[in-house]
Amino acid sequence: MKEIESLSNELYADIPMGTLYHYTTFSGLLGIVRSRALWASDVRYMNDSAELRHTADLIKVEVQERIDSGHANSNLLSQFADWVAHRITNGHMLFGASFRSHGNLLSQWRGYSSPGKGVSLGFCPEYILECAKKQKFMIGKCIYEPHRQRALIRQVVDAVEQLAEEHGGAGQSASERAQLHRQAFAVMETDLLRIAAILKHPSFREEKEWRIVSPVIANTAEAPILFREGHAMLVPYIEFDLGIQGGPPVLDHLYLGPTANINISMSSLKMFLVRHGIDPKRGIDYCQIPFRQR
Repeated sequence: MKEIESLSNELYADIPMGTLYHYTTFSGLLGIVRSRALWASDVRYMNDSAELRHTADLIKVEVQERIDSGHANSNLLSQFADWVAHRITNGHMLFGASFRSHGNLLSQWRGYSSPGKGVSLGFCPEYILECAKKQKFMIGKCIYEPHRQRALIRQVVDAVEQLAEEHGGAGQSASERAQLHRQAFAVMETDLLRIAAILKHPSFREEKEWRIVSPVIANTAEAPILFREGHAMLVPYIEFDLGIQGGPPVLDHLYLGPTANINISMSSLKMFLVRHGIDPKRGIDYCQIPFRQR
């Protein structure tokens, strides 16, 4: 499926130009500094648990519109939609970690940190790209615009139709054709997962998210998968190494999140960073957002 592979590579060709921020709690900061790594979670378990299903839903809508218009390959399209709905949440694994172009958003403090216990870690994009390249991760800019998402999904389904022409099924039974199609779908699973990982619901557009994603993992038994406690389940993750330069994580900037104890919190934060040899190039700032205990 060269068309899908080319589309996937094109989507991950954008290069971030500004500081990339990662929101986390104090506990998260302690773990990142001590392990010199970010936790890249299985994308199926990230905060917006419906992310991959969003892509499956987009494909379902596109397929249904084509079937309703009397498309000749309705059986193939239905089979593809069903395959996607199952495989995109039950198939190969893809791990990711999130960055934001804006390091001081109230919605992100609320969503990714605890009251009075949040920081936003700013990294130079060149540094993150260097870390990603060394670990064979890719970095992509999330897509929120509905018209662009629909256009991308149309390209995906067009490629599936091309697949139907290549496997016309002359002289084959329906079950044999279905088996051939499943085999062909499997070839595109890696690139489809990568595409799905950066298609986000339009309601999240404020985030302006960039996402690093791991190589797709098919053999979980041999992968370096770890587990952390989530809100209601264990969450699989792998480590994204930030210590590639032989030292602690390199920060460009840091925001301290909303807190009722600005001065002493800022003091202990600076002390911690100095103790671990971390000196953000553009310093540390308080977010200036009034603290309200939830």
